[in-house]
Amino acid sequence: MSTPRPTDSLFLAIHPDASAASRIHDEAARLRIEHRLRATPIAADRLHITLHYLGAFAGLPADVIDQARVAASSVAAPPFDLALDRIETFSSRRPRRPLVIAGNPNEAFSFFVDRLGNALQAAGITVRSHPQFIPHVTLLYTEQRIARQTIEPIEWTVRGFSLVRSLLGRSQHEILARWPLAS
Repeated sequence: MSTPRPTDSLFLAIHPDASAASRIHDEAARLRIEHRLRATPIAADRLHITLHYLGAFAGLPADVIDQARVAASSVAAPPFDLALDRIETFSSRRPRRPLVIAGNPNEAFSFFVDRLGNALQAAGITVRSHPQFIPHVTLLYTEQRIARQTIEPIEWTVRGFSLVRSLLGRSQHEILARWPLAS
């Protein structure tokens, strides 16, 4: 018997506010023209920073969703500012590499990601530690390698996070739950 093919992935993410999402999407469009990229930029409503990837599954695993909800509900953290100030191409084993807008993690961001990871572990979800985690939003996937370049920072205040379902191969995300950050 073969293993069922994954249909969904789950991850916890933060989303840029509307103004930042618009600026990020505009930056992707600019880069596409400037570098003559054929790839289509990711839709503004799907732009996000993945905090913790929970896995790919054949169907929606109710147990993982429940564990993630318990973990996320237990995390208390204040809102924090985030700035993305450079464009770079990440390495990949696949021919199409992620072109991202990235920034350096500040203390508040790193604290939040660590706290959320610890809560997931306590709830029974294995998470990978990323000691060099770079906050980034994927703009598009391309075979071209774009040289790293600085841009005017795109900033916003992170006021919450979400549990997201990605329907694999369909370019669709569904937010399953949201949690606010509060002082």
